[in-house]
Amino acid sequence: MTKSAFVALIALLTATHLVSQEVTFEEYDLSNGLHVILHNDDTAPLVTTSVMYHVGGKDRTEGRTGFAHFFEHLLFEGSKNIERGKWFEIVSSNGGQNNANTTQDRTYYYEVFPSNNLELGLWLESERMLHPVIDQIGVDTQQEVVKEEKRLSYDNRPYGQLIIEVGKSLFKKHPYKDPNIGYMKDLDAATLNDVVAYNAKYYVPNNAVLVVAGNIDIPQTKKWVKAYFGDIPRGEAVTRNYPKEDPITQESRIQTYDPNIQIPAYVIAYRTPGFRERDAYVLDMISTYLSDGQSSKLYKKMVDDQKQAVQVGAFNVGQEDYGMYLVYALPVGETTGETLIAEMEEEIAKVRTELITERDHQKLLNKFENSFVNSNSSVAGIANSLARNYLLYGDTDLINKEIEIYRSISREEIQEVADKYFKPNQRVIIDYLPKEAQAN
Repeated sequence: MTKSAFVALIALLTATHLVSQEVTFEEYDLSNGLHVILHNDDTAPLVTTSVMYHVGGKDRTEGRTGFAHFFEHLLFEGSKNIERGKWFEIVSSNGGQNNANTTQDRTYYYEVFPSNNLELGLWLESERMLHPVIDQIGVDTQQEVVKEEKRLSYDNRPYGQLIIEVGKSLFKKHPYKDPNIGYMKDLDAATLNDVVAYNAKYYVPNNAVLVVAGNIDIPQTKKWVKAYFGDIPRGEAVTRNYPKEDPITQESRIQTYDPNIQIPAYVIAYRTPGFRERDAYVLDMISTYLSDGQSSKLYKKMVDDQKQAVQVGAFNVGQEDYGMYLVYALPVGETTGETLIAEMEEEIAKVRTELITERDHQKLLNKFENSFVNSNSSVAGIANSLARNYLLYGDTDLINKEIEIYRSISREEIQEVADKYFKPNQRVIIDYLPKEAQAN
């Protein structure tokens, strides 16, 4: 067999494998605006019930930051029919697991149960949406929970403030300038009326998507969905009109200090487009090219060969309205920040001005093929993807066709996008320093 024939055979087998991974689903709307997505998978006796609300850290007014993250905790307090503090007990005693998470753009709640407990999962999420108990006791309790989380994950964690400082430096008008977890003074100042109003505005069926994925009977599931969610009142339409950022046209540099670190970090940050834009997919590929694995350009050069950095990386922080692109390094020994910044810029400049090799391009495509397959390897992962693709991207079927976007990205497009966003006059440099350096 010739080399070209062998390559063609491998491509055919890969394409056949990916087609076999296609996720089938059915979607429809209830009369109250709740979007429903059902996916049947009978390979394991499990089911995931999940609700994603289109509300995140950016959805707030000035002086009331962090509400979406706060609600991630608050809506586990209990409901009209669930005694306070019993939510997790109900789930675990019925063989299930549950959790929630919040970003700047959405909040996601989910349960994984044995499939014979599907109705229980639907009831729990309908209770959360229909009549959660929101009172002063719950507000006071969860304020303390959030404060402790902030202390552990941000205030007292090495480099815990880094991403927050990047947001502050890249955004001056848009709510992305403030951390997803919010400022504790804002939560302390919040009244019960503030909290109740926030719930009524955002945690409504027409601002959410329900996904049921796993070993399910579709007709029966539809009956339960209608029974548990059909009578929940529609809320007012949520409108968003966040201020636009002015373009960054001049490099700026800031210094910030962290008492929890001994090794500084040097960051080059750029403001990038929201994750629905095609350019955002290209930026994902660039970050993989620069820093994914020990053979990546930044790691091999600065860690392995030149031994200038103990750690180096590049990643694209995808968000709905704007993204953030970070390249960072932590020095070895006496290596200066200026040296690290110059070395990182050298690799970024190569992507701006030169085509990556055909071999590196093929490696990138292979990595994204593998990532695509792995993302659909579990029912819980499928449920998350279905919810996200519908709610944030407006296209549920991205779960099957997103890989085609990556496949279509050429070497020329990678260079073009790098040159578009990574010019030196469009960047912010952050010196993230140990606290003791502030006194010197």
